[in-house]
Amino acid sequence: MKAAISSLISSRNFNLHQFSLSRSIFRQPSLLLPSHFPVIFTGANLISHKFRFHSIKSSPIMASSFSPEQARSPPALPLPIPPVTKFKIALCQLAVTADKQRNIEHARKAIEEAVEKGAQLVVLPEIWNCPYSHDSLPLYAEDIEAGGDASPSTAMLSEVSRRLKVTIIGGSIVERSGDKFYNASCVFGTDGKLKAKHRKIHLFDIDIPGKITFIESKTIAAGQTPTVVDTEVGRIGIGICYDIRFPELAMMYAARGAHLICYPGAFNMTTGPLHWELLQRARAVDNQLYVATCSPARNADASYVAWGHSTLVGPFGEVLATTEHDEAIVISEIDYSFIELRRTNLPLLKQRRGDLYQLVDVQGLKSE
Repeated sequence: MKAAISSLISSRNFNLHQFSLSRSIFRQPSLLLPSHFPVIFTGANLISHKFRFHSIKSSPIMASSFSPEQARSPPALPLPIPPVTKFKIALCQLAVTADKQRNIEHARKAIEEAVEKGAQLVVLPEIWNCPYSHDSLPLYAEDIEAGGDASPSTAMLSEVSRRLKVTIIGGSIVERSGDKFYNASCVFGTDGKLKAKHRKIHLFDIDIPGKITFIESKTIAAGQTPTVVDTEVGRIGIGICYDIRFPELAMMYAARGAHLICYPGAFNMTTGPLHWELLQRARAVDNQLYVATCSPARNADASYVAWGHSTLVGPFGEVLATTEHDEAIVISEIDYSFIELRRTNLPLLKQRRGDLYQLVDVQGLKSE
């Protein structure tokens, strides 16, 4: 792997008077620094200033007679005060091989490098420790609850998160639980302890004739629980790949007070070009929060070819950082103050029509 680090700053320029959108990409010369992974940096200050509004008088908020608070059941929680307002996130887009131990060590090195670059939150890809195929998934499955030698992937994540004092969204691996297999994402805190485990809720069962057919439910069982976890870098909702297609889940996470939703995912070469960025921006702008995705790097020789393009999207739907399909570490800044700013600019929470529609958080109601 080449040692050169490519630096790229991608920003979205909004002209609020002309209501037009354009993209501009600024390239800096490659920096010759010791590195195992291409690292993509974005300067948050170069991006954030483009979205400042001129002082204008807003029109009166929609009358409370429309019962906006009733549009969520139970009512949406206020956005919690996060432990930090600004921090760096790293999206580790990793090449995956059939050698599990190699994949584990490779992920370890990527996390270490991300932390060296200042990341306080590191996100890994979906199914980062083995090939994504029906034949491979059961063979590489781990007993996460047992831990230790029964789950070498999560043992590594626990060790490195504790040693480096970093929060890790551990992508996803195949979990063995009894006679079932799950596509599971583990979240580790800076103390190395498992803070949450999300089992993929919506399974990837699709058939696009002549393009791609994959029935994930042939091997994987569906999870039953939405996952929101309080971490050292804020409240985070977790989804895995196909979960991103269901806006209800993201809406539920927003109602539960999430600052950020992380989706480890591996979109394919058919739906990736069409939907990957579109869905991320939609989930972010609909809920006025941050969305981060992390894909495996593309391997054209694999039975399942990933699209790549790991991305961070801001609460105004702006792409703050992204990459192409090769292996890379994407590093960018998250600034939670922009959530409140966007929700003030566009006060959607106060404009919902609770008299006409309602999103019901079934498990949230049961827990009250």
